[in-house]
Amino acid sequence: MPEEVDAPEPIGLDYPMAYLPDLAQRRPRLTNAQTRIRIGSTKKRATSADKPAVITEAVEFWQLAGAAANVVMQLGWTEVAYGVMESKVESGSLMKHPWKRARTTTQYLSVAILGTEEERIALRKAIDSAHRHVKSDADSPVKYNAFNRELQLWVAACLYVGLEDTHQLLHGLMSEDDAELFYQTGKVLGTTLQVTDEMWPATRKDFDVYWNTACERVVIDDRTHAYLNDLVDLKMINPFIRLPFKHMLRFLTVGFLPPIYQEQLGLVWTDRQRRSFEALFRFVSTTNRFLPAWLRRGGANAAMVDFRWRRSHDKALI
Repeated sequence: MPEEVDAPEPIGLDYPMAYLPDLAQRRPRLTNAQTRIRIGSTKKRATSADKPAVITEAVEFWQLAGAAANVVMQLGWTEVAYGVMESKVESGSLMKHPWKRARTTTQYLSVAILGTEEERIALRKAIDSAHRHVKSDADSPVKYNAFNRELQLWVAACLYVGLEDTHQLLHGLMSEDDAELFYQTGKVLGTTLQVTDEMWPATRKDFDVYWNTACERVVIDDRTHAYLNDLVDLKMINPFIRLPFKHMLRFLTVGFLPPIYQEQLGLVWTDRQRRSFEALFRFVSTTNRFLPAWLRRGGANAAMVDFRWRRSHDKALI
């Protein structure tokens, strides 16, 4: 790992961190090559006034391909991992109710990105009601609380990384200007919950500093290792549904995991598999551009219809 360098340039993050060191006083020990997946395509994103690089462009069906990997990433922080594994909110348990959890996650992304401010506030209140029960007790190996804003920032950052990676796999690499615009519109992933504007790193460059530093905290202990490997193998899904797609789903999940996670989980990802992953998304990228927007965004649109129906009929939102 590269040596720590003193007196780096300050970054735009005004919120004091409890879990991380002062980001203005040191540089990350990890690099993007360790903490992000490789985007093999050299194709540059085609830009136009009609299709700006904004987060709403990332709400597509194929974002679900990396959903399981994104959960693994979020659980890389032990506080989040034990918050999920020990959660007393059984109705939201990933292992017991995977489809409900998938629906609520898709709904969160859809409302945060496509919803109105009033709808985001309504969703925040519903999630807060569940988060009140997610906190450590005397028997927990680590202390955690789902209302902790820094933990929520980490989860939101994982969601952002997943959306940015998928968007670039489908649409090509973004220029610095496009990446900055995409990033700025992505802060709703955190601010829809407890993350404040000043907590979200000010620029896309600042985000890299935050992300690579935050990834230094990724530690997967034995209990989390077993839990995450079950997740990678999608063992929470009915075998009759899982088995026909097992190898493809595992391939996608491992492919969407950054090297630091693959190493800690002991997952094999060869150069041949990486090339196959990149070839798959080159093919998907080509076919995807011929699909109408309503079809590509069908899942998000359906989630919004369901959310609005639930809200108008006074039903539980999550």
